[in-house]
Amino acid sequence: MGLITMSARDLQRIEVLSKVVDGRMSIVAAAHVLAISTRHVQRLVDRIEHTGAGSIRHKAIGRPSNNKIASGVRDYVLMLVRERYLDFGPTFAAEKLQEEHGVTVSRETLRKWMQDAGIWLSRKQRRTFHQPRLRREAYGELVQIDGSEHRWFEDRGPACSLLVFVDDATGKLMQLRFVRSESAFTYFEALALYLKEHGAPIAFYSDKHSVFRVAKKDPKGGQGMTQFGRALSELHIEILCANSSQAKGRVERMNRTLQDRLVKELRLAKISGMEAGNAFLPTFISQYNDRFAVAPARSDNLHQPVNMTASRLKDVLCKREERYVGAQLTFSYERKRIILEDNDVTRGLVGKYVETYAYADGRLDIRWKGHSLLYRTFDKDQSVTHAAVVENKRLGDVLAYIKEQQDKHHVRKPKTNSTKNNYKPTGRKPGRRTDFMNDPEVIARRQNALARMDAAE
Repeated sequence: MGLITMSARDLQRIEVLSKVVDGRMSIVAAAHVLAISTRHVQRLVDRIEHTGAGSIRHKAIGRPSNNKIASGVRDYVLMLVRERYLDFGPTFAAEKLQEEHGVTVSRETLRKWMQDAGIWLSRKQRRTFHQPRLRREAYGELVQIDGSEHRWFEDRGPACSLLVFVDDATGKLMQLRFVRSESAFTYFEALALYLKEHGAPIAFYSDKHSVFRVAKKDPKGGQGMTQFGRALSELHIEILCANSSQAKGRVERMNRTLQDRLVKELRLAKISGMEAGNAFLPTFISQYNDRFAVAPARSDNLHQPVNMTASRLKDVLCKREERYVGAQLTFSYERKRIILEDNDVTRGLVGKYVETYAYADGRLDIRWKGHSLLYRTFDKDQSVTHAAVVENKRLGDVLAYIKEQQDKHHVRKPKTNSTKNNYKPTGRKPGRRTDFMNDPEVIARRQNALARMDAAE
């Protein structure tokens, strides 16, 4: 007899059944140990006594399954996949094989065939590993920033975004701010608070949000910088954009931590709005940093003081653009027509560019060589451009603005032809004419006419 391979289960059965054959164990005890019935134990014992221990091994071991798909079908399916569905996933490819070719193969069978043929990589094979990046050495050398949209107040208030500033060297929370959505103005507001409390860091590290980075390859204006980037440049702060979310993993992990800890702290404090939440955040930041911040590798602080007056800092942390002045001393700004006041200064600005300073409180200042110009606004009444491109992070804020504008302007009823032609109804109704002889207004007019005739005579 040649070598017989057996599984661990079969070897265990032979060991127990040999004790039954030798009389060292009862059939009932063997059935309990092997988790089979006493009749099956008796059947296996009889098989050992007649044909030996090798008969315990299952007869189907080493034989192809009765339900195995023919190798020709497998080769045909793989040929179709290589020719037409090479970049399809197993699920989608199985659907198309059924629809287009009438070949029915389960998605898991097709997945295994494609993996064995090297056409499809499993999830485990497709995994990518990101090497951890060491912390920066000094405090204030690199500050990671991000915005996290979440239901921070749960069902007690609307969803909003939290702007998060985290120092890379220490893991300290540098600034937190609840805002309606991520925008240049909200980041200006948070940055002003950061500069007032800590000073200017060496660099900020962010994602590729349009607030931080110009998406176009060859932008026409702005020197290739966003408004936030222009402000950081004037403050001598560098802005770096991560190529993936894993690259700025410290602030991403901080977002998950805050979505757990901060939400519960706000719940315990019974806070349900952004204003109260922003008042609570300094206390939360202090407690969090005392417990979780780590010491940097170097003890020096690389933050630099901001040597600017408050008015100059406001002019930096705003939206600044240039606008071309037309022949009528007008230019377009934010879907509105700006009309400069006609005076000796503005008459010489035709064909030149003026600077617009837009502030977070809605003020707009127009300047020429540092001097403010008087103007008036002609509103075209266009709140949001139709089919405008809106980023996901600003979608909630934009929808709220649209709803506010729709509530202000009620739906206008369409004009009828009579209204367009300025038709005024006379009060006459169709059918028989009304008897006006008994109408009080007709009687009064007739009496006035008779009185005037008597006076004339």
